[in-house]
Amino acid sequence: MDLGIAGKWALVCAASKGLGKGCAQALVREGVNVVITARGEEALQATAAELRALQRGEVRAVAGDITSPEGRAAALSACPQVDILVNNAGGPPPGDFRDWDRGAWVKALEANMLTPIELIKATVDAMAARGFGRIVNITSGAVKAPIDSLGLSNGARSGLTGFVAGIARSGIAAKGVTINGLLPGAFDTERLRSGTQHAATKTGQDFEVLWQRRLQAIPAKRFGTAEEFGAMCAFLCSVHAAYLTGQNILLDGGAYPGTF
Repeated sequence: MDLGIAGKWALVCAASKGLGKGCAQALVREGVNVVITARGEEALQATAAELRALQRGEVRAVAGDITSPEGRAAALSACPQVDILVNNAGGPPPGDFRDWDRGAWVKALEANMLTPIELIKATVDAMAARGFGRIVNITSGAVKAPIDSLGLSNGARSGLTGFVAGIARSGIAAKGVTINGLLPGAFDTERLRSGTQHAATKTGQDFEVLWQRRLQAIPAKRFGTAEEFGAMCAFLCSVHAAYLTGQNILLDGGAYPGTF
């Protein structure tokens, strides 16, 4: 299927590894030009080299902290125009809410709620003026089924989801701009491995036992891959998804037990 987005420009945040990298890779394969961001220069440049080897879209890499005004300005200035925005940031650490001070909450909100909103604010009106825009917010399956140890993530990502539910249905919907959430369940990423290690350390259990227990709880009997996550992201950014907005798409191998 031709997604109809070749030649568009995309800003993909936290794209040096994991799900962000999967999204950038899928977009480049469709001929999209991308600006990728991440804090780690070495990993970011390595990913940029991989994407350039695909010999499709142009790839620009901007190392920096996207949660800071300076980081956002640098990323935006590297992108001639933002037709596609993929908001993504590493989730805050797990723990007990009794141990989190105000600073921990502010940091979580900055990364997983306020930064995406700032980037939407910076790009959405120009998208509407051109008659095309795709915004995908990578959040978490915890938006639909909260995880008790991820309270910081539950709160911040749910706040973003609530905000987007309103803005996606505002005047921009009639001007070719869509905003959707992409909610990952358990994907084989560093984030999942570090979370499992945290649980293993906390409970004194073996990492591999917990890893296999988590895997077996998924109806698909496997973890997701960054490549298939990226493919779904690319479709949401395509011309074929123009009538899909204000939605939250859950990719979790069937793990969510609800009907709705």
